[in-house]
Amino acid sequence: MPTILVTGANGLLATHIIIELLENGYHVKGLLRNRAKFQYPGHPNLELIESDITDFPSVKNALAGCGSVIHVAALTAQNFLRYDVYEKVNVQASEKLVKLAIDAKIKRFVYVSSANAFGYGSKENPGDETTSMKAPFTSSLYARSKQEAQMRVLSYRDQMEVVVINPTFMLGAYDGKPSSGQIIFMGYLKPVIFYPPGGKNFVHVADVAKGTVLALENGTAGESYLMANENLSYREFFRQLAVVTERNPMLIPVPGFILLAAGYIGDLLRFIGYPVSFSSVNMRSLCVHNYYNNEKAGQQLGMTFRPVKQAIAEAIDWFRSKGMLS
Repeated sequence: MPTILVTGANGLLATHIIIELLENGYHVKGLLRNRAKFQYPGHPNLELIESDITDFPSVKNALAGCGSVIHVAALTAQNFLRYDVYEKVNVQASEKLVKLAIDAKIKRFVYVSSANAFGYGSKENPGDETTSMKAPFTSSLYARSKQEAQMRVLSYRDQMEVVVINPTFMLGAYDGKPSSGQIIFMGYLKPVIFYPPGGKNFVHVADVAKGTVLALENGTAGESYLMANENLSYREFFRQLAVVTERNPMLIPVPGFILLAAGYIGDLLRFIGYPVSFSSVNMRSLCVHNYYNNEKAGQQLGMTFRPVKQAIAEAIDWFRSKGMLS
């Protein structure tokens, strides 16, 4: 089997992609900044390479002998104050990696973007790969950088086979930070849970990994695929968490105006130089119903998706095994 370079190998999704590739017989090079933080046990077909995605000579060396690239690495933190910080990593480094891959005669390049590069919809009419990006994400520095990177990467589709994956909100094991799994900590075993008025699409991270490998093998070059599953309000999500943990917490809605007030305070702090992660953009995102469908991935890649309850349960089991949850 060919060798695949996976960037951002320490991350939640990249770890699952590496597992999926190894289970399917591929040789994998995992590019990561800190080998000590890698969550998965060693494997004879896995080579870990310590490097930063912006260290281009090192990245060029890592591409040697590879047949394809799955580019997952990204700057996702919400507390940076300037677009150019996101642009350097998410846009410029991604485009440079594409150019290096073309020079290295890489056959296929799979870029992991974000569902918010497309516009969301309602439960009755969810967003898809044809829907234009919508507010508040049009004002999100992170989301804008991912959309720009996606367009840059796709602009090279005449020189190399390029496929884009657009995951929604992923949950599952191997979330070492935690990243998206932080939402579980917000409600785990708590007698009272305060929830925002909006909702989002949730998906098992292992399904996204499976879809990424299917896109590598069978995806149509030049196309993008949403990896989405269940559209849930935050109330519905925390109710599922309660079912998994066999608890019956009191669920109390937080009015949108309170969240927006907190967001404007965050804007003020950011304006005077404090890099807080909450802002009016982030608070508004908690008030919208950020829903998507997965029809294209199902029809073109043959994707099926497991229940979000399973993702919640597996995430909790993993957090417990690492002593992150009591």
